Parts: sequence; C-alpha cells; structure tokens
Amino acid sequence: MSEDEERAYLREVIGTIEKATGRRPRGWLGPALTETFRTPHLLAELGLQYVLDWANDDQPYRLNVPGMLSVPYSIEINDVQMFVGKSLSGPDFLQIVKDQLDQLHEESADSGRVMSLVLHPFVINQPFRHKYLDQALEHIAHHPGVWLTTSDEIADHYARTTAPAAGTGRE
Repeated sequence: MSEDEERAYLREVIGTIEKATGRRPRGWLGPALTETFRTPHLLAELGLQYVLDWANDDQPYRLNVPGMLSVPYSIEINDVQMFVGKSLSGPDFLQIVKDQLDQLHEESADSGRVMSLVLHPFVINQPFRHKYLDQALEHIAHHPGVWLTTSDEIADHYARTTAPAAGTGRE
C-alpha cells in the first residue's frame, strides 16, 4: 500500500470500530500483528496512543514516535499458539499460565510487568477447555498483587507515571 492507501485503510478500520462500539479505539492490534514502518506514525496522526503489535517485552515502552507507546502482547501465552500451533492440552495451558504469572510476579518486585493472556473465542471456547480457562483465571484473579486491567489502562498508567523519552517533543 502507498502511504495514502494505508492512511485511508486505518481511518476506515478505526471508523468502523467507533461506529460499532460507540467509542473510538485508543490502541491498535494489527491483523496478524502486521504493520509497515509508517504504521505507528499514521496511527499517532489518527489520534491513537499505542500499539500491541510488538510482542518483544513484558513492560510498556515509548516508541520513537511522539505520543506513541508499545503495550505488551504475547504470541506465546496465546491460545492459538498453544492449542492449535503446539497441540498442548488443557492442563498444559493451565500450568503455562500459572508459571508465566508466577515468574512475572517475582520479576516485578522493582517494576511492574504485563502478562497478556491472548484468547480467541473460537479456540478457548471449546467445552473441553472451559475448566482449564476457569482455573487459570481463578489463579490470576486471586494472585496477590495482580492488577486486572485493560490495555487502555496500562497505556494510561505508563504515560502518567513515566517521563517522556528524549526527542519525543513532549519533554
């Protein structure tokens, strides 16, 4: 796509989401985590504040685009990868979720961590998986020090509590 075509595509998708939900999205998760080198700039131009496409950290960080953040997203703690890609079982899923949370909690002693649990209804909603999802969510919800939240709230918290990166024009 040319830059103008990409801008028009992004504007259409954002408008469709806003029309369907009554709320303009604040962040972006690209289809199959795809984007071009200019996507973050175009999203910022269209008023979005973060992307979830960069599955490379367990903490938010500022991009080299003024006002744009990366909020953690996981391709590993993702039901498609675990059940479809790796053919793991429900008990495997449960243990992985517990291990992920416990490790991130331990590492968060000095600074918070984000554990995204990526779920797709057509995968996780199979009846033979329900009890394992319920048990995983129970473990998460009752784990001390866990903040159950949304990507919007993570982006807001990070932007509010960290200094802007040098060169962002927001010092």
